[in-house]
Amino acid sequence: MLWLSRGKRDRFERAARAIFSSVYSTALRLTRSREEAEDLTQEAMVRAFEAYERFDGRNFKAWMLRILTNLYINRYRKSKRQPDVGSLEAEEGLEVADKTLGPEQELFDRLLSDQVEEALASLPDEYRMAVVLSDIEGMSYDEIAKAADVPIGTVRSRLARGRAMLRKRLLEYAVKEGYLERTPLE
Repeated sequence: MLWLSRGKRDRFERAARAIFSSVYSTALRLTRSREEAEDLTQEAMVRAFEAYERFDGRNFKAWMLRILTNLYINRYRKSKRQPDVGSLEAEEGLEVADKTLGPEQELFDRLLSDQVEEALASLPDEYRMAVVLSDIEGMSYDEIAKAADVPIGTVRSRLARGRAMLRKRLLEYAVKEGYLERTPLE
């Protein structure tokens, strides 16, 4: 294990604490399982700590998310080669509630947020990863391409397809719940 000086260790801890919730929420969206997200986040933090000497100092969050997505991709590839023996129990995502909202608005936002999370979770892994890293974590196409080890054109197409799938699922929900009405095509 690579040992860091106390100053570097403190800098790593400060930087890691500042982005931990973002890293965990990304892991949660990728894995769709609290337990797997916790494991993935912990492993990413350990790997980052071990490799901190090689960090170029530019964008810690992007660097951490790249480590996380590489670990996720490696696990995903490994799981595709092994039979699925996971739990069938559904796990809910974690949210930070805004205490300034009224109860009705908070309930509506939570219901809508649940539908967005459900639609996002229904996307195939490669599309979900692209959408989460771009639209939620704010990574650039180039950063996503490096993290996923794919060409930038592939990132663009996955984003376009993933967003289209999300739009379709959310439109279906809005029509079903009466937020929108389908009009006959003329």
